[in-house]
Amino acid sequence: MTQIGQINRLTVTEISPFGAFLDGGNLGKILLPKRYMHPAIKPGTEHKVFIYLDSDDRLVATTEIPFVTIGRFAFLKVVDVTSVGAFLDWGLSKDLLVPFREQKQKMEVGKKYLVYTYLDDATKRIVASAKIEKFLDNTSPAYLTGDKVELIIIGTTDLGIKAIINHRHTGLIYHNEISNPLKTGQTIRGYIKRVREDDKIDLSLHPLGLEAIEENANKIIHILEQSNGFIPLTDDSTPHEIKLILNMSKKAFKKAVGKLYKQNKINIEQEGIRLIL
Repeated sequence: MTQIGQINRLTVTEISPFGAFLDGGNLGKILLPKRYMHPAIKPGTEHKVFIYLDSDDRLVATTEIPFVTIGRFAFLKVVDVTSVGAFLDWGLSKDLLVPFREQKQKMEVGKKYLVYTYLDDATKRIVASAKIEKFLDNTSPAYLTGDKVELIIIGTTDLGIKAIINHRHTGLIYHNEISNPLKTGQTIRGYIKRVREDDKIDLSLHPLGLEAIEENANKIIHILEQSNGFIPLTDDSTPHEIKLILNMSKKAFKKAVGKLYKQNKINIEQEGIRLIL
């Protein structure tokens, strides 16, 4: 099914002086304006396009790919403010509107804001809202411990860093889980540490259980390969020394080294570990 506000793969049905017409299925014929045409666009060929309403409320396609699609969050920069609201740069020639009613505070040109993108039921236009809370935590989380998730960093609390999980829920990364600085708006990979009885979610930036050991073992092998096959770390190395070279805890280091040793991939020497070639 072809969806407004999403990236679709559509087939060209005909070429006209105005551009190419695409088979939009449930949405009918959709025009890809001439300015987005290129030599590979011919009748019968399939192309990846984004569908939206143009300034005249006509359904059109574009080969430009926006920074965000409907149902997702993003940090976007304000490029203009008019009598109807603020307009954000989202990667398309037509800017994205945040109506005044959907702003937490008055938006300013040049600043970035976290917004949620959705299809306005009345106008069928794609708009954005900075009132993100109403789009989050509306369903009970069904994550399992260890699940890999996408995180968007949205702020800091006394306990840690708050993040959006998979564009649906919020969770917390505790300060002791964080080894490198995180910036608001940054998108990173994370893991579900625990879903509490009250549906609050604890997050980790590191894999859990066996997956964590496997990832750390692969990391050690990679660094060994980049270090002429030798790393000057042992059981007697300090946590600081291990973190400096491998950016992992001493406990994680020992588990990964144990795995690699059992697999006969490394030798443990008095001065460090050596890769077996």
